[in-house]
Amino acid sequence: MSTLEEEPMASTAITHAYEKRMMVFGGRSSGELAAKIAAKLEIDLGNVTLKTFADGEVYCRYEESIRGADVFIVQSTCSNEQTGMTPNDSLMELLTMIDAAQGASAHRIIAVMPWYGYARQDKKSAPREPISARIVAKCLEAVGVDRVLTMDLHAGQVQGFFHVPVDHMTAMLMLTQWFIDQEMKEELVIVSPDAGRVKTARNFARRVGTQWAVMEKERPAQAVAEIGYVVGDVKGKTAVLVDDMIATAGTLTAAAQTALDEGAARVISVATHGVFSGSAYERLADSAIERIVVTDTIPLRPGAPENITVLSTAGTFADSIRRIFTDDSVSEIFAGENQLF
Repeated sequence: MSTLEEEPMASTAITHAYEKRMMVFGGRSSGELAAKIAAKLEIDLGNVTLKTFADGEVYCRYEESIRGADVFIVQSTCSNEQTGMTPNDSLMELLTMIDAAQGASAHRIIAVMPWYGYARQDKKSAPREPISARIVAKCLEAVGVDRVLTMDLHAGQVQGFFHVPVDHMTAMLMLTQWFIDQEMKEELVIVSPDAGRVKTARNFARRVGTQWAVMEKERPAQAVAEIGYVVGDVKGKTAVLVDDMIATAGTLTAAAQTALDEGAARVISVATHGVFSGSAYERLADSAIERIVVTDTIPLRPGAPENITVLSTAGTFADSIRRIFTDDSVSEIFAGENQLF
């Protein structure tokens, strides 16, 4: 009986020496915040050329190899007067940065959007209107983004406009911690400016350890608000108005006056995003609001009133970016409380 001897097979395996690389780049709307995030991560901010041609078109070119890297692009789709960016410029620049990163063979491309522009246009409020927040999501996915990291969306359904993962962060922890650190002796009452932010106000009050109230509001037209009355007790207390954003400050100043009319001793405002568009600065300067606390998701334009306090989100974004890079849970940073809708 003959025995067939098997010939050894030639090895076709290729040995790979591969280490993941993290690279962080900043757009011109969020360059300062991107630099702070990179410093927290103890890495150098990536080198990228960004400019606007004479005809208004934006241009992008990465000045170093990003092949095989996890590329985090920090860009709020907002205006930045110091760099001459409008919200639309910022969005287009973000899209070109994503497309250039894909063409340069980045492993993963993560759009870090501290402020998600157009988020307020999340549904049809009248016939024949666009859902602009969905348009932004379609554009980001069309150019090849792999993931989106954002903070305190105006509406939770914006996450549903994406097919790629969306990591939602909140500034709730740092904002509540600021109040805790102040050790205010007077009694606080957390006030929601409308029914849509009741859950946020309730969670804020629970973390600070105080009561909450809500304002009845009617909006007769876009960007126009009328405040009716406060549901809850604010008499003799410090009213803390909590919202996700401050735009023209019309709603905020009207709410502050209503709280004072109902007997509040003083008013403090807190919000994640300080848009401060139009005549917001003038309204706030003339209002009775003692302190306005916001974060740096949107850079302040020049001329800000002295009573605005800005808290940095760089540490929170750095922690989230590190966890995304290592494939760990982002929600653990916020103890599962990062969906505050």
